[in-house]
Amino acid sequence: MNVGILNVTGYAGAELARILVRHPEVRITSVTGRSAAGQRVGEVFPHLAALDLTITEEAEGELDLVFSALGHKTSAERLLPFVEAGIPVIDLSGDFRLKSAAEYAKWYDAEHPDPSRLEEAVYGLTELHRDEMPGAKLVANPGCYPTGAILALAPAVKQGLISGDIVVDGKSGVSGAGRGLSLSTHFSEVNENVSAYGLDGHRHYPEISQELGRVNPSMELSITFLPHLIPMTRGILSSCYAPLANGALLGGSGRGELVELYRDFYRDDPFVTVPDSPPQTKQTLGNNGCLVYPTIDPRTGRLIVVSAIDNLVKGAAGQAVQNMNVMLGYPEQLGLEQLALYP
Repeated sequence: MNVGILNVTGYAGAELARILVRHPEVRITSVTGRSAAGQRVGEVFPHLAALDLTITEEAEGELDLVFSALGHKTSAERLLPFVEAGIPVIDLSGDFRLKSAAEYAKWYDAEHPDPSRLEEAVYGLTELHRDEMPGAKLVANPGCYPTGAILALAPAVKQGLISGDIVVDGKSGVSGAGRGLSLSTHFSEVNENVSAYGLDGHRHYPEISQELGRVNPSMELSITFLPHLIPMTRGILSSCYAPLANGALLGGSGRGELVELYRDFYRDDPFVTVPDSPPQTKQTLGNNGCLVYPTIDPRTGRLIVVSAIDNLVKGAAGQAVQNMNVMLGYPEQLGLEQLALYP
């Protein structure tokens, strides 16, 4: 199968290429990147020299599926011709994640180029929307923060174990900011420093709210989401808190019941693990796993769930490949079997 990657020169695009070059059912035949057009992939990314292709401004050749790692608005504009031609696409930007065009305009400061496609798009969190994937032509890959937060909270929301007053505290490595240059991501600004951002609202907030609302439409949600920048390259640790509903699971066996509920919820999901101890981001470094650790604070009657992912794999490129596998009927884990890197 021939696939193309729009914007291979960003971190997510490069990670897609790294994963796909080992996928037994895929041939990468076209990669784009306007700033590096005309260069060989190995000139821009020496670790991808095995991908013997020249970067072009526009996708070339006959393609069976297209990934886009472009920024919002540009991504939709470049993908729509493929969608109209019936070629399956997976968009790693935020352009098709939200179902409301008004919400998109509010959070992305742009009018959507084709609002009619928003309802058609499948939200690509495979664990929650697997049944919608086979044969889909337009999949919106989730944001990195929403991936960790939604997987952490979905079982509790589904079962109505918590009130709707939810706090999500997310901490991300610097690669989440992308490859563009900015003062806030310079080494001397980030090193030995932790900072909160998005206090007036972050684009991933409506995504978390939308998807948790779809998990349990009867629950009224009030979500506080606060992201932080951590001095590391990869990884997201999400610490999520919510009061338990009506004293649920506060008995002596409550935590054990909670863990079993989570393990049962994810029993058919190969990339979500409920471990026996709180996860660390390094335990997911370079792989497509999500570690979800639920517990209870009996003193406050509060649910605490901690999740860990690699923001460039499960939070971006790996999830996109997982989606592709399900869309096209391949085994879900194909090309994604790698273990985490350690140390």
